[in-house]
Amino acid sequence: MNETSTAPDPQDHFGIAVLISGFFRALDERRFEEGWADAYFTDDLHVTTPVGEATGADAIRLAEESVSRFAATLHISSDVLVHPAPDARTADVTWNAHMTHVHPDTSLFTVGGVYEARFRRTDEGWRVGRMGVRAVWTAGEPPVLGAEADARVQVPAGAEAPAGPA
Repeated sequence: MNETSTAPDPQDHFGIAVLISGFFRALDERRFEEGWADAYFTDDLHVTTPVGEATGADAIRLAEESVSRFAATLHISSDVLVHPAPDARTADVTWNAHMTHVHPDTSLFTVGGVYEARFRRTDEGWRVGRMGVRAVWTAGEPPVLGAEADARVQVPAGAEAPAGPA
């Protein structure tokens, strides 16, 4: 977090919260048409998840593949906190998320997590340049990502490799 941050402009806070909601809605509705992620992320996006890290287009494909393994998903965000840098060009943002994933057999995998992100102000508005999610709790069976996703994910030092195909 920026220790020297100032209070967020209400318009910036609103714009960032809407961007988060829009990203989750795009995931849940599987709106992955060409260029869909441009509305939410910078080209150099770096994502850290419990299964590993990915950058740029690989991070976008990993998100698409991850939710596509489920019959349905529902992501709910709350408690968005925006901490802008003094130059107002970047902001550190955190939010809570409740993520419900329905397996094809209708069993559930649910996650309560905390997102931490660095947003950058661009000519098109706020975009996420770095984003990580930390699971606080999980219930149910997590998905198996598969070999193609595994090949693009960098496993952080000391972490377990993602599960391979079953």
